[in-house]
Amino acid sequence: MPALYVTNFNPRFTGVSATAAAVLARQVDQIESVLVGRALPGCPHPVTLRQALGLTRQPPRGLPFAIWHVRRNSEMQAALFARDILRLPVRIVFTSAAQRRHSAWPRFLISRMDAVIATTETAAGFVPHVRAVVPHGVDTDRFTPARDRAAAWRATGFSGTYGIVTVGRIRPEKGTDLFVKAMIRALPQLPGATAVVAGLAKPADAAFLAALRSEVARANLTQRILFPGEVPALRMPQLMQGAALLLALPRYEGYGLTPLEAMAAGAPVIATATGHFAEFVGADAGHIVAREDWAAAADAAVALLSDPARHAAASAAARARAVTRFAVGAEVAGIHAVYDALWSGTAA
Repeated sequence: MPALYVTNFNPRFTGVSATAAAVLARQVDQIESVLVGRALPGCPHPVTLRQALGLTRQPPRGLPFAIWHVRRNSEMQAALFARDILRLPVRIVFTSAAQRRHSAWPRFLISRMDAVIATTETAAGFVPHVRAVVPHGVDTDRFTPARDRAAAWRATGFSGTYGIVTVGRIRPEKGTDLFVKAMIRALPQLPGATAVVAGLAKPADAAFLAALRSEVARANLTQRILFPGEVPALRMPQLMQGAALLLALPRYEGYGLTPLEAMAAGAPVIATATGHFAEFVGADAGHIVAREDWAAAADAAVALLSDPARHAAASAAARARAVTRFAVGAEVAGIHAVYDALWSGTAA
């Protein structure tokens, strides 16, 4: 019987999905693992929840129980059903990245977990049962610098000679409007640059997206600020390889993996002071600005992209920081230490 069940119930590929995929792709080489729910790139073909419940009826050989590693409310509920209603030999590990107080229902669910892994010390302050603080990592084998960034950008099919990218849901919390304002200010000073908003707007945010498109049209930048929608997960490494710069300007972010993906591909990052971004970027892989300060982000982008030597140095530093400080292997090791503590009975 498998020892580890990793759940992924969201049909969309989100930041949570990306972190789960990067970790599970390494875990399958170290422990007998099953993906439950929706497919993830680079991971085993998933089984259904019903199939997972059937497999879990017997504990893994040599272990007292299987571990279900969950990351969303619906996944916590399914694991609690397995453990508390069906009384299956299961223990539940939850990863929490939120750097704010959860609402009532998630708080209740989290209180029932056997162990919680927080991605930052700040996140650990908002949840009980924290067994370890383990930052998310990036797959530095999947996200690598291109030999020729200009050729990689052409291969994306987007216009211009190089790209400035933001990735994430199109909504106010993600600061999509701040990115658009920054690009309207910066692009006239950056001939050849094309700005790409790689993300989906849900129906509730359709008016927000329409207002952004109108703002871009008024600035006569419709051909240079693009809204292609969600980029498939399998194409994300190619997009990052072609990008000369990533901007991440959310008003709130629990952790935020896309800057690390960009850095692993050799793209510097300009980000707001939220999430774990300042720790990612450090002093030499980009620039951190105050939340809402889109003008400072625009000016930092112009300064960096107008200085080829400085941009090259920041690109090299970005890749080095991703590899040495935020590679997914360290996250996998930290997670497995929590599993081992549960299996050995040493987790208090």
